[in-house]
Amino acid sequence: MKEKAVIIGAGSAMFTRGLAIDLIQHQWELELALVDIDPKALETADRLSRKMVEASRAPMKVSASLDRRDVLKGATAVITTIAVGGRRAWELDVQIPRKYEIYQPVGDSVMPGGSSRALRMIPPMVAIAADVVELAPDALFFNYANPMSVVCRAVRKETGAQVVGLCHGVFHVGHYLAELLGVPDSDLKYTAVGMNHLTWFTEIRVKGDDAKPRLREIAQQKLAALPGAAALGTRFPEAGTSDAASGVDPDEIQAFTWELFLLFDAFPAVLDRHVTEFFPYLFRGKRSYYGKTLGVERYSIEQVIQNGDRIYAQMQEEAFSPEPLGEDYFRRIGGEHEQVVDIIDSIRTDAARTYSANLPNRGQVPNLPYDCVVESPAIADASGMHPIALGPVPAGLAGSLATRFQWVETLVEAAVEGSRRKFIQALILDGAVDSVATATRLADDLLAAHAQYLPQFAR
Repeated sequence: MKEKAVIIGAGSAMFTRGLAIDLIQHQWELELALVDIDPKALETADRLSRKMVEASRAPMKVSASLDRRDVLKGATAVITTIAVGGRRAWELDVQIPRKYEIYQPVGDSVMPGGSSRALRMIPPMVAIAADVVELAPDALFFNYANPMSVVCRAVRKETGAQVVGLCHGVFHVGHYLAELLGVPDSDLKYTAVGMNHLTWFTEIRVKGDDAKPRLREIAQQKLAALPGAAALGTRFPEAGTSDAASGVDPDEIQAFTWELFLLFDAFPAVLDRHVTEFFPYLFRGKRSYYGKTLGVERYSIEQVIQNGDRIYAQMQEEAFSPEPLGEDYFRRIGGEHEQVVDIIDSIRTDAARTYSANLPNRGQVPNLPYDCVVESPAIADASGMHPIALGPVPAGLAGSLATRFQWVETLVEAAVEGSRRKFIQALILDGAVDSVATATRLADDLLAAHAQYLPQFAR
């Protein structure tokens, strides 16, 4: 199989490293073209990728460019992984809302952090998509950049590019449930539908049998272990109560996720770190997550970002070292696990395998808005990726998603138009702020902090 894959945002390096390993393992005859606007980051990704190819003797050619237009012609697959402003901008997305008692465990998908990132991401992604349509109209086009639903909706709405959003979250949760049920991944079948990072497992089966009764037993056992949390509605311990004293760690239990499972009869992905952000009105202020503060004492974003800095520094050292990669490198590092290489293979071989993908709702979920970007099962065959018709989701699940999809539309308009007013509207729709005044001040703080990335608002 001969392919030319272009990674735009290759300077993230961590994703590029994993994807290069997956491509090497498939042994395709391929040109891997790396693109990034940061010369140093691009050189790191380029050097490391070349060393991996040399160590594996794979039939791959690696090239690098600061200008995507130089390499897009002839591309058969384009993969975007950009993060405008990088980890430093991400820190501001999280730290600025804390002045308003808004605490985020991730801050890159929803809540004010996700809204702020969307403003930076949409114009560059639309520009990239326009170039793909012009220079590589027949290429498969995949996006990994967050916020996933907002980015994919903006690209399709503004350019018509047939982008497919991919994330490992549903796959990861499927593995998590299989482990809990004590069965091989291959025995677990499920249907998962929703918005990226709030995707509801509405059906869960093991060899054809409904697995929900067993999962309800597991949920009750987990929640009973929490102090004062044996029943719904009594989640939060009194101030000063230590979960350490009880020997229970709420984020290891994934307590909120299991509560929602019992309440909605559907299992939400991707576990507490992401799912709590879709219900910010339940977690306002400090100590609101079972007596702990999200993003600080639980799911510390600073630790995540520091870990990213550490991993990147390690990759720089490996890339620029005169020493070859060790014999155990590929086993130690592993692939990127996002399934994009398997999806490309399924399309090229007409294998018609099923994956979770972010695609426009064209009736596959009739009680969700038309054209909203839904994460749901899709078949990858010779004609591309096609969502599977699922029918309506239960009203409660549709309700958990309905405002979110309108938040997406409002953010897309805000980013494209450079509209401060619509950005404030989006912060209110998100549900994390406590007043219009707070939304206004927070919007102005975020716009000022990221002004260098938001020229459309300077107008």
